[in-house]
Amino acid sequence: MSAIGVVSSCSCLRPGVWLLKPGMHKMSSFGLHTAARCAAKDYYEVLVLGGGTGGITMSARMKRKVGAENVAVVEPSNTHYYQPLWTLVGGGAKQLATSARPTASVVPKGVEWIKSRVTALDPDKNCVWLENDTKVSYKYLIIALGISLHYEKIKGLPEGFDHPKIGSNYSVHTVEKTWKALQDFKEGNAIFTFPNTPVKCAGAPQKIMYLSEAYWRKTGKRSKANIMFNTSLGVIFGVKKYADALLEIIKERNIAVNYKRNLVEVRADKQEAVFENLDKPGVTEVHQYEMLHVTPPMGPPAVLINSPVSDGIGWVDVDKQTLQHKKYPNVFGIGDCTNLPTSKTAAAVAAQSGVLDTTISLVMKNQLPTKKYDGYTSCPLVTGYNKVILAEFDYDAQPLETFPIDQSKERTTMYHMKADMMPFLYWNALLK
Repeated sequence: MSAIGVVSSCSCLRPGVWLLKPGMHKMSSFGLHTAARCAAKDYYEVLVLGGGTGGITMSARMKRKVGAENVAVVEPSNTHYYQPLWTLVGGGAKQLATSARPTASVVPKGVEWIKSRVTALDPDKNCVWLENDTKVSYKYLIIALGISLHYEKIKGLPEGFDHPKIGSNYSVHTVEKTWKALQDFKEGNAIFTFPNTPVKCAGAPQKIMYLSEAYWRKTGKRSKANIMFNTSLGVIFGVKKYADALLEIIKERNIAVNYKRNLVEVRADKQEAVFENLDKPGVTEVHQYEMLHVTPPMGPPAVLINSPVSDGIGWVDVDKQTLQHKKYPNVFGIGDCTNLPTSKTAAAVAAQSGVLDTTISLVMKNQLPTKKYDGYTSCPLVTGYNKVILAEFDYDAQPLETFPIDQSKERTTMYHMKADMMPFLYWNALLK
């Protein structure tokens, strides 16, 4: 599945960041954008690459700044997904269809939707190349290409998904298989994985584990389930306050955590998962499974690898406070495709969009950017069908909380915010 057009895996929070922005509620200026085409023009004042959360949000902001006719967004996908909902889809609490909208309905009215894929970036000549050797030039470029999933880097995948007992909440093609595997569970090992790469929302791989545990308790199967979280990391979560709370839940619910274990092979016909012990390179362990949830390795989109705009790995190389490119002052990055040292979530994009809006405004006036992004991100850690720990933190992995309560506690109110309020606000406020 293309990373382009797919949003990050955690809900948007910190309402003050984006819900109260001037013009945010002027819904009437946005309507259905019904036509996509190859580039109608060969030059735009602002060109946006990617139609996911960051791309659509910035397209809307740039429309207000320079006029719709001067903005274009390049996006090949017909469907825009609110992926934070997929945790609940995999757990059977939401329907997949509720997470999807036609791309045409989210592109701001009047903004040009170029339905194509970026094949190369040439920032020295202020242009990009699309499929069919189409060249589009720009004055300002915003890169919002998301992150790519790499199931193929695990031996036996993605073809292993043709077998039962295995699913993944990270792909539209496999999220419903998670719910099927959860329902079909009889007895044995239930294994949940975390890869040895950056991922969208570090909490998502374990959220489905807590939902599964709750489901099996409800259906009387819990005593027959040996639940294992095999993570490549050395900690359960990167922020100590929330990690301590999660470890208490893990202990209370009798879940086994195996650190520094990276999934390298799935033998789906035998229901076997092979893990490398990262503390002992080359040493592997084989576990039989009755259910397996895979979080795939992830990385930069292919077009960004070895690109002039990227760092040595392939992430867009931007200033972590202003989101302006370190080398090209008319190029900017937002979201999962950047090398910002914070968790890759839709909440981060929401916070980044306000900073980037100010940055671009000042650059357009030949002024130096002043507003600074503090690394804010959040992850509503779903711990049951009506409970969430609301993790919010900054670049230094310090809590940066919205509410005057202890957010490390499981709360039903936070669950309803994630499951019901945030999707509504996403479609009707953030993207606008």
